[in-house]
Amino acid sequence: MPSVATRLRNRAVTAAFPALFRVDERRSDLVRLGTPYGGWWVPESLLGPESVCYLGGIGTDISFDLAMIERFGCRVWGIDPTPKALDWLGDQTLPEQFSFLPVGLAGERGELKFFLPENPEHVSASVKNLQNTGDYFTAPVQTIAQTMEALGHDHVDLVKLDIEGAEHETIRRMLADGIHPKVLLVEYDQPEPVAWPRATTRLLRENGYRLVKLEKLNLTFVRQEEPVRHAG
Repeated sequence: MPSVATRLRNRAVTAAFPALFRVDERRSDLVRLGTPYGGWWVPESLLGPESVCYLGGIGTDISFDLAMIERFGCRVWGIDPTPKALDWLGDQTLPEQFSFLPVGLAGERGELKFFLPENPEHVSASVKNLQNTGDYFTAPVQTIAQTMEALGHDHVDLVKLDIEGAEHETIRRMLADGIHPKVLLVEYDQPEPVAWPRATTRLLRENGYRLVKLEKLNLTFVRQEEPVRHAG
């Protein structure tokens, strides 16, 4: 498991997040879907049966994915190249609205090293080698735009990025490609320099996004141009 110093630093950073990343807008339509570990807050008035949802990072918890399907009746695409995630998913009974892509999301197409976590019982691997380990696997990666092209989508309504440090390049490329999902869910993984998530948040705000919910290291952004419609 991570060293004591690393764990203490991570706790300190998490505690500082409410001051570093202040919520821009309060919404009455937010609902939390999924388990305490794998759940996220989403604005339910902006989602429905026709929503296209890319969920980057599944590990061994797809409670959010399944809850999205149950609540909105929409299609979701789980995206994760991790071998343990692939093995685990193969043992699950999945609804037809769930599809899976065994690739990573990144700022450009290619092959990247994914460094394994310190604890062999954990699942998530990091292209940034956040836990400073030596063991890794290689896997293909692609951008949000390339994912849309491969799936034949002309838009995406919700993007979730729980991708262990690769979120910053992925978001920058997504915005540069002119892709603006209504809802963006992102975990700012630790340990990493606080300057990274602050720069990414500033860029999102410059592109019309507002932070509407913060839960530990998980942030929910909504694009400003979308009207606030309260759930009936």
